[in-house]
Amino acid sequence: MMTDKVNPITRPTNAFEFASVASARARQLQQGCTPKMEGSAKIARRAQQEVANGLIKQVEPSDDDAK
Repeated sequence: MMTDKVNPITRPTNAFEFASVASARARQLQQGCTPKMEGSAKIARRAQQEVANGLIKQVEPSDDDAK
């Protein structure tokens, strides 16, 4: 059984933000993006591992992107 080692400093504090970022990352992985770490073979689980380890950050859209 694999154990996840999560850095508490980089762990998302908001569960909704964690789920949103992980689901967006899972979509990217499903479309063929390269994983940033070795981990689970399951795409959703790997996305969660990447976010939990601080390898993926949420990017806020700028006002220019909304136009």
